[in-house]
Amino acid sequence: MPNSREDAFTTLVEGHRRELRVHCYRLLGSYDEAEDLTQEAFLRAWRARETLEGVDNARAWLYKVATNLCLDFLRKHNRRPAPYDPVPGMDSGDGPAPPRLPWLQPFPDDQLPEIPAVQHEPDEQAVAGETLELVFLTAIQQLPPRQRAAVILRDVAGWSAQETADLLGSSLASANSAVQRGRSALRQALPDRREDWSAAPPSAEDLALLQRYMDAAARADTDAMIELVREDAVLTMPPNPFWFTSRDALFAFVRPNLDPASPMFAGHWRHLPVHANGQLAVAGYLKRPGTSVFRAQLIDVLRVEEGRIAEITTFEPHLFAAFGLPMTL
Repeated sequence: MPNSREDAFTTLVEGHRRELRVHCYRLLGSYDEAEDLTQEAFLRAWRARETLEGVDNARAWLYKVATNLCLDFLRKHNRRPAPYDPVPGMDSGDGPAPPRLPWLQPFPDDQLPEIPAVQHEPDEQAVAGETLELVFLTAIQQLPPRQRAAVILRDVAGWSAQETADLLGSSLASANSAVQRGRSALRQALPDRREDWSAAPPSAEDLALLQRYMDAAARADTDAMIELVREDAVLTMPPNPFWFTSRDALFAFVRPNLDPASPMFAGHWRHLPVHANGQLAVAGYLKRPGTSVFRAQLIDVLRVEEGRIAEITTFEPHLFAAFGLPMTL
């Protein structure tokens, strides 16, 4: 039977697993890598469990280990977004190429911490503490790793200035400088039109929009889908190289795939609503011609502005299990 020390360690792990995983996810943008490095952090904690008993703040110790693991990972990998390259033979629209993050993955909302992070006073807060919106993640991934960690620890995870310095293993002045530089760069990377980054539940209007989106896809009604999307809509498909920055270009690509009379017809669709990154999202299942089963195909995370879909980020079905989704319908 496990002894009391092992019981205490298990309690520690389960008490902090969710917040450490989402902390690593914010740093890395990848659910898989966040999961791996969270596991590695707890493995290191297990190896040091006797020492850990004498630590005054085990949560801070775990955050320091997890942050350093993420920074070590980022030092070994070039993870700075670069603009998408043109795709030969494809009209991607006339908007500027969006940042490309091939490693970006969605995060299931039901795995978020149950207890919200400590909030700062408004004059200290560069961004809202609980946001996981993909546009925010894309922006913060453009910061150098140490600035990224400093901003996330200070403004998102809720650590004080001195605690942030301690977690980064730096002086208070150095940590404050990293936070200030990171905040400035983040504001430049975020869309000017967004001032409030607090995560709010989807409104009734948003949910109705989502239902219309799913119904139109099920009917293969491209015209109905077009009505739900802004003219300047952006679609990206990490890790794939395809991208679109206008509604016309997007649906010139989509329409033949939805048309049963087209030689490019992909099949019939069904969608289920899911909860990802605090945004509207759907899991798409495709029944290909000549088959009888709807198979997992994609997760679409949607950003809505002024009652229409402004951005679609399409992910591969790799994480259906993490979202508790079946692979077939």
